[in-house]
Amino acid sequence: MTAPTTEPKPILVFDSGIGGLTVLREARVLMPERGFVYVADDAGFPYGGWEEQPLKDRIISLFARLLAEHDPEICIIACNTAFTLVGADLRAAFPDMTFVGTVPAIKPAAERTRSGLVSVLATPGTVKRAYTRDLIQSFAGQCHVRLVGSENLARMAEAYIRGEPVSDEAVLQEIGQCFVEKDGRKTDIVVLACTHYPFMANLFRRLAPWPVDWLDPAEAIARRARSLVPVLADAVHPEADDFAVFTSGNPDFATRRLMQGFGLRA
Repeated sequence: MTAPTTEPKPILVFDSGIGGLTVLREARVLMPERGFVYVADDAGFPYGGWEEQPLKDRIISLFARLLAEHDPEICIIACNTAFTLVGADLRAAFPDMTFVGTVPAIKPAAERTRSGLVSVLATPGTVKRAYTRDLIQSFAGQCHVRLVGSENLARMAEAYIRGEPVSDEAVLQEIGQCFVEKDGRKTDIVVLACTHYPFMANLFRRLAPWPVDWLDPAEAIARRARSLVPVLADAVHPEADDFAVFTSGNPDFATRRLMQGFGLRA
């Protein structure tokens, strides 16, 4: 008698928009036996300008529904703004679920920098979080860390990902403050503290006044998720999974096409 194959639970990846696809891409490489449910809270995008309590309430309410509907193995919060705000609340509200968070990669940046000048390119919400400042105090006390909260870059990244034109001047205006010269030293690492930003990394490299290491945490997040997900050797990849959910209920054609490129049904 043939043993039944195991149908694995999906992995839920959550972001305010489509930037979390950078994390999804890495996670799918490491967890090929798993299906993925990608959730974009596009009705609430962008998160950077939200007041804290309304955004907390929104995300917790969303997860109450998402966990009931999809019963995932784990949840990856592929959004710095969301996780630095509500990560602890999610774990308290849903103690039976494992949440893998995304936080600014300040510790690895502090370990790698040679000049001691590090910049964190983030949304205004991530920049103002006590969580972010605690990371700096804990891991980068010997560095000069500049926090750059971009009002517009997440929106610009969404447009760029969809193939819409974005002007060099507008991008440079958002990233220019990341580049610091001090006592003959220059910024050598910029932490990409929004999962949208790595999609624009090649553009950033072209526009940068000097070369820096643009630190993308997506692979590290995916490795952490893989370490928490059981490896099911006899699992059959569930074709019913691998889809995207948009809280607006109405993603445009360019977004649907983008999802298909990542192997997701919108």
